Amino acid sequence: MDIITTTQKVREKALELGFDRCGFARVCSLDEEAYRLEQWLKENLHADMSWMENNFDKRIDPSKLVPGSKSVISVIASYRYQANEKYDAEYHGPKIAKYARGRDYHKVFRKKLKNLFDYTKLLLGDINGRVFVDSAPVMDKVWAQRAGNGWIGKNSNLLNRTHGSWFLIGEMIVDVPFVYDEPVTDHCGTCTECIDACPTDAIHEPYRIDSNRCISYLTIELKNSIPKEDQAKIGEWIFGCDICQDVCPWNRKAEYGKLNDLKPREQILNYGHFKWSEITEEFYNQIFSGSAVRRSKYPKFIENARSAEMNTAE
Repeated sequence: MDIITTTQKVREKALELGFDRCGFARVCSLDEEAYRLEQWLKENLHADMSWMENNFDKRIDPSKLVPGSKSVISVIASYRYQANEKYDAEYHGPKIAKYARGRDYHKVFRKKLKNLFDYTKLLLGDINGRVFVDSAPVMDKVWAQRAGNGWIGKNSNLLNRTHGSWFLIGEMIVDVPFVYDEPVTDHCGTCTECIDACPTDAIHEPYRIDSNRCISYLTIELKNSIPKEDQAKIGEWIFGCDICQDVCPWNRKAEYGKLNDLKPREQILNYGHFKWSEITEEFYNQIFSGSAVRRSKYPKFIENARSAEMNTAE
């Protein structure tokens, strides 16, 4: 089978599995990105996420993760749903970021990528490769851009013309060649809406995030409790934050998602009869079973909920 047909078939299979886009990039060393990452780490803009300092060589060169690798196959799937928008328009209390209101995308993507990998093996025979969903030192946004799936915006999220930034990313790294897509150019232009809207100035300059100030970091990644003097900064957010995405012009015209597993759970959207800070650990485990919210652990979730409730109290 020729390389053009193989590329077409793998792309078609990815779309059949429910991904919204699938792009192909040639494996290489990310020298320019390595310099920017090194500077970002030196300035301690990664806060206490020390794991980002580990495996630097693998982070900038996929061939260190998959020996002999030649291609990165990048896939994305949207999590924009009308149910989320109706909920956000009508409810003005503590909230969970939209991507975390459905099933954990790591689980959803991993299963589908394994199916895509098995299909690729059927086409090409014995190939070597691995699938990744934010599970290893892979610069997924960089590879998605190189594979034609979007550009990295001023808020450091990946955007494209059809889905804005309401999508999640996964990839498959393999040791066979494909027909490679052209990288997407930047279409943010002079817009600064994401920078202007960030209440903590975490987007301290275009394309650079100070994690120490980021609400998503404070509510998810921060190992310790949020300092009292910073609790007001998280506003209404219990887990994650959507502010810089909600104001992005590209997101106003984005297509809606089609994966049922990523749709928001009714229990999460209809909890107005109780306070998040008062739920039991048993109920927390039940309502967030198989959810990305479980990353924050019950004690931190409750602490965040108390802060968000105080911040939104009338």
